[in-house]
Formats: sequence, structure tokens, C-alpha cells
Amino acid sequence: MSARAQEREFKFTPGPSFRAGDVFDRLPGLRAGEPSNRTLHATYYDTADLRLARTGASLRWRDDQGWMVKLPTTGSTGSTGGGLLTRDEITVDAEPDTAPGTVPAAALDLVYALARSAPVDVVAKLVTVRNRVDLFDADDRKVAEMVDDEVSVLDGPHLLARFREVEVELTKHAGPDLGDEVVAALRAAGAGRPDPVPKIVRALGPRAAEPPDLGEPESLDEASLPVDVLRAAIVRSTRRLVAHDPGVRSGVDMEDVHQARVATRRLRSDLRTFAAVVDHEWSDSLRNELQWLGALLGGVRDADVLLERLERRLATLESVDEAAGQRLLDGLHATRDAAREELLAAMRAPRYLALLDRMHDACHRIPGPLDASDLGVEVTDVVQAPWRKLRKAANALGDHSPDPDLHRVRILAKRCRYAAEAVAPAVGPDAARFAKQVAALQDVLGEHQDAVIAGQWLRRHANDVSGDGAAAVAFVAGELAMLEQAAADASRELWPGAWHAARGKYLRQWMRGPA
Repeated sequence: MSARAQEREFKFTPGPSFRAGDVFDRLPGLRAGEPSNRTLHATYYDTADLRLARTGASLRWRDDQGWMVKLPTTGSTGSTGGGLLTRDEITVDAEPDTAPGTVPAAALDLVYALARSAPVDVVAKLVTVRNRVDLFDADDRKVAEMVDDEVSVLDGPHLLARFREVEVELTKHAGPDLGDEVVAALRAAGAGRPDPVPKIVRALGPRAAEPPDLGEPESLDEASLPVDVLRAAIVRSTRRLVAHDPGVRSGVDMEDVHQARVATRRLRSDLRTFAAVVDHEWSDSLRNELQWLGALLGGVRDADVLLERLERRLATLESVDEAAGQRLLDGLHATRDAAREELLAAMRAPRYLALLDRMHDACHRIPGPLDASDLGVEVTDVVQAPWRKLRKAANALGDHSPDPDLHRVRILAKRCRYAAEAVAPAVGPDAARFAKQVAALQDVLGEHQDAVIAGQWLRRHANDVSGDGAAAVAFVAGELAMLEQAAADASRELWPGAWHAARGKYLRQWMRGPA
């Protein structure tokens, strides 16, 4: 992978009378560069049912850029706020032994979660005659690029369609108001309204504009059934996992692994919370597969968190300790790299594909319980059990409770929070406020657990280095362990206050029955 950037552009479909030159007179603060003209040849790849295009993604080869994948911005299906189309652009280098016309494995990897088990093949060939003009500000910085494209869609030698498209892509130097100014100038010049439809979607026609496999969760209200709430929660978690799948594979941002892990944890928790309204065998099987994936993601995430934490602590020590500290962490880096390789191997295997397909199926159909045990279950009922378990465990804690007991309360707080957040779209803001307070308790206990885990790791690995410098490494490990013990002690002081705030009865008035 050679380059990654975020594309921010406005698209227009002007009539034949539109002239790009008319736009520049309406932008007095900008200078137009010399116009250029060239012909571009592009081949687009997708599944037979256009899973990429329907999601706002694309995979293409173009003669001036090579292989490129465009993906919706994380957590969305393509941002089109105010007509602005925002996507991540990833240029992919083909492996040296890749045959001409064969999609590189690295490119397929990035669309794996979108295509799933469907094969990817050529779906369109486009020839674009492009007229381009760069726009510069008063400081001679390029702030935008405007292109006027005449696009021909080909099937072999035959012309299937032709259309005109004007694009304005903003650069990192574009000011916050430039987009509005350019849109106003283009509209005044006769370009029409911004139309944030990707070029490949326009070329492929109505099928490419159909809803994606994963749409937005259905709207919920107080009349929604528990199974409706669960289905919406499954959609949210599946969308989260799919959105962060490419980032997990690229490894650019550790947050992608975190969010993918959260998706698996939430879904496992939601299936547990709504157990009364689903088939137990189906739910248990899916939860087991999610646990498998979550453990792999957790191996990477836990190492990331520990590394970031210890490196932050190390930066507070004397500079003379830096070299020894880095030697101490070498083994943790190796552990993290090994966990990542294991995760990526699993995510390229049929088992992961099967899990993605099952999650997609669950977004549309949830098997009901065979014993009809869901009769009479209300949406708010499902939060009662996780709340009672949390309350019992938290009330049993004392000033000197062992660390595992505090960690257990943290896990129960997370389950309770997830349950409240799942029902909040149906119940309303009261459930969201309750979840926020429980999340605060979870955060305090999470800091305590992170400090405990860091301390345990330091004790286990303080003597890993032998020979020259071993004493210095052990000394630094001791310094860091003292800092982690202090952090754990501080969290112990804070958690009772967080629990007091979370257990306020006024926060649970929305629950049905005794709370």
C-alpha cells in the first residue's frame, strides 16, 4: 500500500451550456492555474450484485494511478453532508508477480468485508476526457481542483452510455468556507445542485443505486418490540465491524482494532441481554464465533493499550532510563506483532467470511425462541437483569476487595451499559443518561484494570533481559511498576464515587418494575 488520503469533493451534472470558465469570475479570491486535458482509461471491479457500489465504495484500475480503493469514511456509508462526498482513497501497489488485469491481493483485502463470499470481477470500463484546472489562494497554495469530465461507458467496443460530470475536490489547504463558495459559484454559473453520486454508480445505473446490504438501523419508538431493538443493535454492530475492517487490515490507526473489538463485544452482550426473544442454539453459536473473533482482536488491542500506556509512563522518567525502557518493551512489540499476524490470518480465512455472512443474515432475520419464552417481555425488562447483577456485585465490594472483584464489576457495568444503550433508541434519553453514568463507572474501573495488568506484565518481564544492561532494565521496570501501583490505588479511591452517581434511583425511573 503506497498512499492513503481522504477525498472531499463536490459533484455536479451540468447541462451542455455550462462553461467552467464562468465559475472563475465568481471566485475573486482564487487564481486559476493553466488548464490541462487528458484521456483516462479506468476498469472497475465489483461483485455481480454490486455490493461495493451500493455501499459507496469502489475498486478500480486507472492508467494514470494504477490500483485504487475508495471506501466510505469510517462509520458511514459515504458522507454526503451538504452535497460533499467524503471517502478514503487508498492507492495499492500490485505485487511484482501479479498478472495484468488481476486485482492485487492487497486491494481485495480492503473490500473483503464488503464483498464477503461473492467473487469480484470487471463490471465497467470507463473512458474519461478530462479538462482540469487547479485553484490557488492568495498565498499560492492549491486549495481545490476542478475537472470537467466527459465520461463514456463501454462494453467492449460498444458505447453503452455517456454523461458529463463536473467535480471540485478540496485540498487540505481549503478554508472552512471554500466549499460553500465554490458550490455557490458553480450553481450561479449553471452547474445545478451538488449531486454526490460516485462516477461508477452513475455509470452502472439504477442497480448500483439500490440500498446497500447494510442500511441504517430501523427507527425505534416506545411501541417497538424487543426483537426490533435487538435487530437494530445487530445492524449497528455489524456496520461498525465492516466499517473498521479495512483499517484493521491496514494497521494505520490502532483505533480501528478497538472499534472492531467493541462491535464483537456489544453484539455478544446484546445477544445475551435479549436471550428471551431469540432461539438459544442460534444465539449461542453466533456468540461463540464472536468470542473467537473478539479474542483475536483483543490480543492486538490489549498489546496496543499496554504499549501506549507504558511508553507514556516511560516518557515521564529520566532520559537516562529511555534506552533500558525501550529494551524492556521490545518483547511486548514482538507479542503485538505476532498477535496481529494471527488476527490477519484469521480475517482472511473462510471462518471469518462465514461469520460476516451470519451477521448480515441476522440484520434481516432473527430466529425466535422455540419455547415462546419471549411472551410478555417488554423492552425495558431486558435491562433489569444486567442492572441487578451489577448492583449486587458493586454493593458487595469493600475497601480492600481483591482486584479480580473490581474487574468483575467493570465487566457487569459494561453489560449493563450496553443493554441501556441498546434500548435507548426505543425508550428515549432517560436510558441514555443512565448508560452514560454507568459508562463513567466502567471507565474508572477500566483505568484500575489497565494499571493492574500493566503492573503484572512488568513483574513478569522485569528480568527478561540478560547480560549487559539487565540491571538497568529491571530498575526501569520497577520504576514503572510503582507508577502503575499508584494509578491503581488512585482508581480505588475514585470508583465508590462513580458507583454512587450511577446507582441514583432517579436514573432508573424509566425501567419497568422494581429497579
